[in-house]
Amino acid sequence: MIPPAADLRIIGDVHGDSRAFAAAADTDRFVVQLGDLVDDGPDTNGALGIMFRLIDEQRGLFVLGNHDFKLARALRGDVVQRARGLADTLADLPPDLAARALLEIQRAPAWIVAGRSIFVHGGYHPAMLTDAPPAFPQGRPGMVLARALFGQPTGRVTGMGKPERSLAWVERIPSGFTVYCGHDCRSNDGRPYIKVNEHGGRAVFLDTGAGKGGHLSWIDMPPLEGVV
Repeated sequence: MIPPAADLRIIGDVHGDSRAFAAAADTDRFVVQLGDLVDDGPDTNGALGIMFRLIDEQRGLFVLGNHDFKLARALRGDVVQRARGLADTLADLPPDLAARALLEIQRAPAWIVAGRSIFVHGGYHPAMLTDAPPAFPQGRPGMVLARALFGQPTGRVTGMGKPERSLAWVERIPSGFTVYCGHDCRSNDGRPYIKVNEHGGRAVFLDTGAGKGGHLSWIDMPPLEGVV
């Protein structure tokens, strides 16, 4: 998964912003991208191409995001709601890239636990510390996979008509652990948003709106302690 001695670059949601992703991926560090490579931005094809090149060169990986998940379901023939972003992505994907996207998305891990760092797209669940990520599901995702993809919904919708999400899951991060995630654009100053619970567990949110009028964020890290 993540090379034990590698310096890391953790990159937030790309959403088709291939120009920013190319700049972020231009590094000697091993890239961990936190999901949602696709939709919304101007060049999903380019973003996928960059990610697949990193995989081929063994210089990076991505965890499964909810937009990636939905794209793969559409590509394998599932009936899914095709909002504008997904519809545009499907219309633009050439057959060879679509086949590669289906392959890579279906085998992308839903979360990675490496030492005391957890990499996931949507949100943390305690079972992530004991259970391996599941295989790409044939039907609806189970509870832990749903948390990884979608975070923790409140059951309400926002004024924009989208599901409202709670950060209550942050309170369950154990002391000394840090969860690196995307999905929720919580920043109010253009920088990654950090939330620390009363036990000292941390969540670092790296979605700062790439492909949606914002920009792409990343952070650099030394090799992870406890990874062999």
